[in-house]
Amino acid sequence: MEKKILFIVGSMRNHSFNRQLANDAKKMIGDKADVTFLDYRNIPFMNQDIEFPAPEEVARIRSEVEQADGIWIFTPEYNFSYPGVLKNLLDWLSRPLKQGDFGGASAISGRKVTFSAVAGRAAAKGSRAKLEEVLKLMRTDIMNEPVTAIAVGPETMMSDELVLTDDQKKELEAQIDAFLKFIG
Repeated sequence: MEKKILFIVGSMRNHSFNRQLANDAKKMIGDKADVTFLDYRNIPFMNQDIEFPAPEEVARIRSEVEQADGIWIFTPEYNFSYPGVLKNLLDWLSRPLKQGDFGGASAISGRKVTFSAVAGRAAAKGSRAKLEEVLKLMRTDIMNEPVTAIAVGPETMMSDELVLTDDQKKELEAQIDAFLKFIG
C-alpha cells in the first residue's frame, strides 16, 4: 500500500519559497508516496463558540490529516515565529475530537510529522524551534532530524525564485529518505 504524505505550507502566497520547496520535495518523492497539499485557507479563526459541532471546513481538514501516514510542514518565519495562519490551523487540529475530552485524541495527536523551512539568513531558526515546541505539546511523533532549513539572501528575495544548490538538494533528499522510513 502506498504511503500518504500530507504537505502543509505555512504561507498562503501561491509562489512562496516554502511552496516552491514543497513542490521540489514532491518531485523528488515521485512515486515513492502519494503526496497531497492541504488547502486550509477557508478555515475560520479558532473559536470555542463554534467548535462543536466542528465547522465543515475544519471537519474536512481533520479527515485529511487523519488519513495521512505522515505530515510534512513547510514554514516561513515571520517575526522569529511561524505564521498566524499556520498557528490557527494547528490550534484547530490540536483540539479534542470529543467535546470536553481534553486528554483524549485530536486529529493530529500521534501523527508522524516533520518540517522544513525557507526564510532569511537564520534559515527560520526561530520558527523551527517554536514549531517543534508546539508539535511536542500537541503530542505528535516528530522527526526533527534531518531537517531542511534554507537561508535565502536579498538576491533570492528579489528574484522570487528558489533555486536549490546541490547541497540543499542532498539535504532535502536525506530528509525525504528519512521521513519515508520514519512513516514506515
